[in-house]
This record gives sequence, C-alpha cells and structure tokens, in this order.
Amino acid sequence: MEERSRGAAGRGESPSARAWPSLRAEPSGTGERRGLPRRGCLGAVRSACQLLLPVRLENYERMKALVTELQEQAEKIRLGGGEKARKLHTSRGKLLPRERIDKLIDPGSPFLEFSQFAGHQLYGNEEVPAGGIITGIGRVSGTECLIVANDATVKGGTYYPITVKKHLRAQEIAMQNHLPCLYLVDSGGANLPRQAEVFPDRDHFGRIFYNQAVMSSQGIPQVKAATGEQVSAEDLGGADLHCRKSGVTDHYALDDNHALHLARKVVRSLNLQKKVDVTIEPSEEPLFPADEIYGIVGDQLKRNFDVKEVIARIVDGSRFDEFKALYGDTLVTGFARIFGYPVGIIGNNGVLFSESAKKGTHFIQLCCQRNIPIVFLQNITGFMVGREYEAGGIAKDGAKMVTAVACANVPKITVIIGGSYGAGNYGMCGRAYSPRFLYMWPNARISVMGGEQAATVLATIAKDQKAREGKQLSEADEAALKEPIIRRFEEEGNPYYSSARLWDDGIIDPADTRLVLGLSLSAALNAPTKKTEFGVFRM
Repeated sequence: MEERSRGAAGRGESPSARAWPSLRAEPSGTGERRGLPRRGCLGAVRSACQLLLPVRLENYERMKALVTELQEQAEKIRLGGGEKARKLHTSRGKLLPRERIDKLIDPGSPFLEFSQFAGHQLYGNEEVPAGGIITGIGRVSGTECLIVANDATVKGGTYYPITVKKHLRAQEIAMQNHLPCLYLVDSGGANLPRQAEVFPDRDHFGRIFYNQAVMSSQGIPQVKAATGEQVSAEDLGGADLHCRKSGVTDHYALDDNHALHLARKVVRSLNLQKKVDVTIEPSEEPLFPADEIYGIVGDQLKRNFDVKEVIARIVDGSRFDEFKALYGDTLVTGFARIFGYPVGIIGNNGVLFSESAKKGTHFIQLCCQRNIPIVFLQNITGFMVGREYEAGGIAKDGAKMVTAVACANVPKITVIIGGSYGAGNYGMCGRAYSPRFLYMWPNARISVMGGEQAATVLATIAKDQKAREGKQLSEADEAALKEPIIRRFEEEGNPYYSSARLWDDGIIDPADTRLVLGLSLSAALNAPTKKTEFGVFRM
C-alpha cells in the first residue's frame, strides 16, 4: 500500500481536483490551529488515552517496529525484478513502470497503490514482486483514474496466476467506482509454464478483455498505452503498422514520454464530470497526532483498546457524533467527516451481543437512507456464544446485521485494525461482503478463529476419539498436536500472507489511515449510489 506526495496536491487542473484530498499536513496536537475547535468543543472526542503509561510506550515501540518492517519490505518490492533486470530494461530506452506512473499522474498528486505485497512468498523461491503488475488510483488531467502498469522487469511482465487476480481486482475497483482505466502495457503475455493456471477458467486471463468490453459498454473509458522497444519484428506488429495500415491504434508515440503525454491528452478529452451526491465540507485535521495510534493499539491483540481513540485520530476535527452510545456498547457507531466527506463509522469494542448487532443493523439502515458511505474499523473475535445468548436470539440478531451489511449499496470501506475472526468478519464487512476497498494494519490477523482456539477444538476432538477407544491423550501428545496448529494459524492469519493472496487491497501504516480513507472515499463517490433494498429481517 503506498501513497506518495510530490508537492502540494489539490491545486487541480479541473473542478474534480478539489475533491481529491490534499497531502499537505497541518501541525497536529494543538487543537487551536487554522480555526479548528478546541479540545473541549461540541462533538469532539475527549481522548482519555494516557500515552506516557508504560503499556502505551511499549505499544508504540512495538507497532513502530511493525511499520518500519512494512516500509522496508515495501521498498524492496518497489525495486521490481532486481538490479540486472532494471538495467536491461532502461538500456532499451524504456522507463521503469513506477517512473511511467509518476509521469502520467498530475504533478504533486498522490498515487494510491493497491496490493503491493501480491505474490509475496507465494511461489517458493520464485519471486514475483507486487505480482508483476502495479495497480492503483491516481489523478490524471484532473480526473481520478484506475492505473494498471505491467512491470517488465519481473519475468518479462508475464502473467502469473496472482498477476491475473490482481489485474481483475483492479478492474473490479474501476467498475464499482466508475473510474476510467489506463493500461500501461509492457507484457510478454501469459506465463507459459503456468498456462493451466492462467488461461482456461472464467476468472483467468481472458476475463481481462471481457471486463474491458463490458466497462466500455457501461461508458467507463479504457485507454491503453503500449510501451516497448523498437525491434526487428516491427513490421509484424509495431506502431507504424498499426497506425498506418491496421488502424488498431489511434496515436503514434515516439517513446514512453510521448505515449504518456498522449494518454494525459486523451483523459483530458474524456469530458467526464464528477457528480458527488453528498455534501462536502472544508477538511479539518484531527486534534491528535496520527502516530498516537501506535501507542493506543500496539501489536498484541489480547490488549483491549477503545476504538473511539482511533476514530479521534482519523476524523475531521476529531468530531464524532455517536449513535446509541449507551446501548450495545461493544459496537461503536456514529457519524463523522473525513477530508470533508460524510461517513458513518462502525467500530468494535468487544464481542458482538444481540444488542450490538441490532444497533449495527439500525445504523446501517440510517446510512443507506441518508446515502452516507460506511467505514468499518474491524477488530472482532465474533458473536457472543452460549446457551443464554442462543436462547436470547443471537443467531437471528447476528443474521440481521450480516443481511444489512450484505445489502447496503452505499460505498463500504473496511480497515482491519486488529483481529478478524469467524462470523465477526462477516458482520463487519469482510472481503466476501464486497467493500469497495479493504485494508489491513500490520498488526492485524485474519482467520476462522484464533490459533489457540483452533488447537483446543482439534485437541478436544482427538481426546474424544481416544476416549471412545478407551484411551487417553497424554499432555505431551496434546501439546505436540497443538503446537503445529497454532503455528500454522499464526502464519496463515498474518497480514502478509493475506495480502500476498489478495484477500485485501493492501497493508497500510496505521498513521496513514485517514489519508487512505480520504482517497478511497473520493474515488468511491465517482459512481452513483443505487437505492438499497433489504431482504427479510428475522424478527
């Protein structure tokens, strides 16, 4: 996950630039700058977090270490296929893929990169940095666009299974948010040794071209800039042939820079007008520094924290109008603004009870009625279980919330800020519930249940089986059974494992959450919101 600034963003070339969040940071922590309300203002979250406590200091250092690791890993991936491949690439007169993106997007504007860790340690010793393809949202000639750039330094830009999946996910984002697609093509096509994994199925290589046709029919522009060296096979499929004879291409580019210039001109001529159907107010910085999140959350999921402390550090002016604060208080719901955009926020402060689920359902209905996007801050172990709660209707109340999440047509954005386990993942808009975007923090974990719980369940099954045979499972055997299960669940629940397989749209620095949400909201609001129609709620 990457966001970059190259100067003052927001000084746009078109009216849509005003809706693209600025990267210029204001001083944090005073509460009295640039007309912001003081800490005691109406609606502002009063932070009770004592950041100098030993536990907070420990949290800060441990989370900071995770963020440093994230940045170091991301920097390695940015290098693509290695020094030798980069030198060969540039020796042919070609720009590197990230250089192409830098020259394509508006000067000083951010590039919101997706799934930077795609393919990470996925193919054993065969490294495929970023899955061999760079995808993200950037502003081109004042218009927010979905950009797909092949990285020819990675296996010649050929398509591995993860490359196909990442490309298709980028197209899905474009379709959901009505974003023009810009393809910077420099690819050798399908990876032949893995052809059975990339060619024949529905969501394989051919689906890319199917999606292009469908998006074009929906009025979503598709622009392709084919880049590459001049070779002896020019007459077989080069620029001159396709511009003069076949008519396949529309413009003749002399080199990469010229092709990118032409692409910018094409976008400028699209005549797209962003129509935002929400009220946008002037953006305000939060009252508290963003990196205080490190000390609040830390890296140990068993340590509780108040999600409202996180909210205070990502919303405008730290103002949060909480809904039903005293009812079902393990689920926090309320309205706020991020970079001036209205949002409904749903965050976890514990396991979900019937009251929490009903409150969440009610709040989602309100957001849909008011056409307000929803941000889910997910840190959930699941729904409450036990005879008392089953008798009290937790199953049907949980189903109400899951139904509301599934049916809501307003833009939904999920950030996994802690644990994401079991049915709680469903109720808090996990990947299966089609959030427009889903991000993870480096401390996050995602699996059907925690490793220790899974090990205990499987050990209990083994004990019962032994008992039926008239035997007992010794403590040593039980420990030997549990250890690999716990290790496996820890490995498979890791955010890098998740991101490598595109279960999310990227791992982000918690301190960048506000910016990432602002960029995501701005992109999501390009698409008109369909009216939400709910199914039958079990009462």
